[in-house]
Amino acid sequence: MRYYEALGIEQKLALDAEDLKQRFYGLSRQWHPDRFARSGEAEKRKALDMTSLLNDAFRTLKDPITRTEYLLEENGMGPAKSAPPELLEEVFELNMALDELRDGDESVRGQLTGARARFIAMRDEIDQNLAATSAKYDEAPSKETLGQIRSALDRRRYISNLVRDVDKELNK
Repeated sequence: MRYYEALGIEQKLALDAEDLKQRFYGLSRQWHPDRFARSGEAEKRKALDMTSLLNDAFRTLKDPITRTEYLLEENGMGPAKSAPPELLEEVFELNMALDELRDGDESVRGQLTGARARFIAMRDEIDQNLAATSAKYDEAPSKETLGQIRSALDRRRYISNLVRDVDKELNK
């Protein structure tokens, strides 16, 4: 794993945030381009490349969701292209209510507020399950567990987008 290797850490989903930050700062000082100002062009380029890699690695790995997405992508497991089937009916109703609100029907605000609360509860439950499944992966990495994580993250992303859409319309 490029980002994990750059920061000298084991490929895990659960990381110690303070250790990650200390490694990043230490390596950033080591590879800071100013330290290579009098070096040859190859060394300057290497310092710039390492600084860029370290910044990208830290930005990605410090957040649990982006870290998990990165690990999945590195294992050839990109996001799903369609909505989770179990949410389709609820999403259809939500989109209808959003359209009604956009058309000026204020009576659907309560329905949207309720839907938002249900989606936030779903997202919170997914986050709890993700933590447990991530710990399972860290103990015994497997493609099967990564598949479970991928499915949960796809569902989480879809639900987060729904919450964002509702918030956007309710806050107009």
